Amino acid sequence: MPGLPPLLLLDHVGAKTGKRRTTPLVYMPDGDDFVVVASKGGFPNNPGWLHNLRAHPRTEVQIGRQRTRVLATEATAQERRRIWTRAVEYNPHWGRYQQRTDRKIPIVILRPSQ
Repeated sequence: MPGLPPLLLLDHVGAKTGKRRTTPLVYMPDGDDFVVVASKGGFPNNPGWLHNLRAHPRTEVQIGRQRTRVLATEATAQERRRIWTRAVEYNPHWGRYQQRTDRKIPIVILRPSQ
């Protein structure tokens, strides 16, 4: 993969606070979907944005100037098997982060929706 992986801006609403937040994340295209990995650099806990998406899965992402409404779902075991190897090839940092932690790093699929 030449250069840096692409970033999207993920909007999410605080599960407890209700405040709107925006987090830049590396993403991997997967057909029409966008895949993000809740790696948090291999820290023991999941990132806050994952907790927020679990509470409020309907949200928006921005890539460049394009805003897209999405539905966030965590990858099933079958989806994870399909995606993980390709994701680590796409962004080797994700694989290194998985080695740093005992938790199974969640994969989130952001599917365009209305």
